[in-house]
Amino acid sequence: MDYLKIGRATELSGKDKVVYRILEIIPGFFSLGSLLALLILSYFKPTLVAYFIIAFNVYWLLLVIFLAIYLISSYSKMKRNLTINWEEKCRELNQQSVVNYEHQGTVQPLYKSGWTWNDVTHLIILPVYQESIEIIETCLDSLLNDGFPAKKMIVVLTIEERAGIEAKERGEIIVKKYNQKFRNFIFTIHPDGLVGEMKVKGANQAWGAQEVKREVIDKEKLDYNKILVSVFDIDTVVKPGYFFSLTYKFLTVYDPYRASYQPIPMYHNNIWEAPFFSRVAATSNTFWQMMMQIRQEKLVTYSSHSMTFKALAEIGFWSTHMVSEDSRIFWHCLMYYNGDYRVEPLYHTVSMDVTMDRNFWRTARNLYKQQRRWAWGAENIPFLIFNSFKRWQAIKNNHKLGRIIKHAFIQIYGFHSWGTNALIIAVVGWMPLILGGERFNTTVLSGNLPGISSLLMNLAMIGLILSAIVSNLLLPPMPAHYNFKNKLLLILEWMFVPFSVVIFGAIPCLDAQARLMFGKYMGFWITPKERKV
Repeated sequence: MDYLKIGRATELSGKDKVVYRILEIIPGFFSLGSLLALLILSYFKPTLVAYFIIAFNVYWLLLVIFLAIYLISSYSKMKRNLTINWEEKCRELNQQSVVNYEHQGTVQPLYKSGWTWNDVTHLIILPVYQESIEIIETCLDSLLNDGFPAKKMIVVLTIEERAGIEAKERGEIIVKKYNQKFRNFIFTIHPDGLVGEMKVKGANQAWGAQEVKREVIDKEKLDYNKILVSVFDIDTVVKPGYFFSLTYKFLTVYDPYRASYQPIPMYHNNIWEAPFFSRVAATSNTFWQMMMQIRQEKLVTYSSHSMTFKALAEIGFWSTHMVSEDSRIFWHCLMYYNGDYRVEPLYHTVSMDVTMDRNFWRTARNLYKQQRRWAWGAENIPFLIFNSFKRWQAIKNNHKLGRIIKHAFIQIYGFHSWGTNALIIAVVGWMPLILGGERFNTTVLSGNLPGISSLLMNLAMIGLILSAIVSNLLLPPMPAHYNFKNKLLLILEWMFVPFSVVIFGAIPCLDAQARLMFGKYMGFWITPKERKV
């Protein structure tokens, strides 16, 4: 069995199934167990929990300061990168004797072997379900406007058969308009109900990649080594210069075939149309991705990203039965290459849609479901640990055991924090006072606990203020009809963050982990793409 294709415990048998099932329980058990333990101890040992709450609030304050530094650093680097003429940098590359790049390795950068930007072909895979022609055209027009020669781009538009005849008709309209504008424009329909597949985006992407491999790459005997693959959500709009920036990074980093390339997602396409809580959630996600660009050891592929066709073909393309395909492709590569794989930050932006539907409540429901689907990425924890044991000796021989262990701890800690931190601050912090009874409420500590917690949280509000400032710096130009009141509300809406991180953060995360814990496996939920006309 190819254990790197495992999606869930039910695909295994015997001892392997039992071990994998136990590993699936760990994220939810750890998160829910922590909260339950704190609630129980708030009754039996309220003083102990009170001291824990104070210590946790201090930790939270330090974390906010720590992350604020990373956010400012990433923002500065991103703004600097966006001012660079990457086309000019690519053209000048081979005239330079030295290129500064952060990592050093034994494998020389490709430009030192005489490669130029003109050697690289970009393959862009666009999975589509029921999105409108307007959304598809916006994505394709951004590729044409990027600046990189369109005749060096192969575009694959792969539509789900289950989307119906209307989706096929939309695809045919798109083909007529864009067929001659790229090196190749492949339109394909992913059949529904193929054996061994789930109804997931990864299956559609894998179908499209294999179709272009058969119809173009292998038929024309194109060099796998010279093809960069970008898989984009169909609402993705690339900022001009993206493909030159990506090409430059590919040519100058060490061992480029053992890396994926991650831009920063901005949710600007419909940001002025979306409800305030949806904007805040989207911007918070952007901030997290910006901070991860600085902390490269923690960076994992997310949503729209790029990688080499060589690596993609070697691992056998995307899994056809995984919900979190965008991050799983990284974990798959990390395991396949026995720990010798990484994500390179691009500090370049792509823009996508903020979650939005026809009214307030439908948008809130969709945002919750979207966050729950993202939190389902906890399914990668059992995958990582299980395959680490299966490939233990090979990873150890490759001297990458420490990296794998570090990744495992980062993932466990990350999903635990996502599901618990906000609830510890908002709910558990009050439990010693509520459940501790008279034996606690008559102590000096009980009288000081609210004041100490309030002081520490007020200091942590500095991070919230900074987030509001950076958010406004990143926003696209305001619509003409926006007045001073609208501008003021854009800042004040950040006061909703404490509620947002609970309603659209911790709760959907615990929901996903509980489903995984009890074997109630989730399918792939497609976020509706709505824009006001």
